Amino acid sequence: MGLAPIGVPVGASLAIASRRSDGNSVANLLVDTGFLVALYRRNDELHQSALRFLQGNREGLITVAPVIVEACHFLAIEARMHLLQWITREGLTVFEIPQAVYSKLAALMEKYRNLDCDLADVALLWLAAESRQRRILTVDERDFSTYRLPDRKRLELVEWTSGDGSGERR
Repeated sequence: MGLAPIGVPVGASLAIASRRSDGNSVANLLVDTGFLVALYRRNDELHQSALRFLQGNREGLITVAPVIVEACHFLAIEARMHLLQWITREGLTVFEIPQAVYSKLAALMEKYRNLDCDLADVALLWLAAESRQRRILTVDERDFSTYRLPDRKRLELVEWTSGDGSGERR
């Protein structure tokens, strides 16, 4: 199943999250809800870390629509508007989930039932598998350390709370 950012038909997308026009791989980071909440909630204890990481980051940022919905749930209206404006300015590429994929997401929820995983998490697992991107910005280290991709590999948790913006795992 191909990938398509919001507003682009799935069939028109050529796995843009993983390949450039010259055929070389693109380094993108998957973005989970916690990073966005920290970035847009000024009183969050990780707000400054998220800002510093973003300022030093040179990689593309990708996520799925359920992450945006979940982040908006935790943000005040002003912060929601800023997040959506940032997406519009292409600070973050957001992918829709094709309807045909929902049965796979349900199967992943069943597989990880003991973790009480949510739609945003399993949608990110789908995006990771489809885009072949494994690095993720998340605060949910326990669950994302447990989840496995179809090739049985783990996602790589990117350290962004250290404050130096390096993105290196410590």
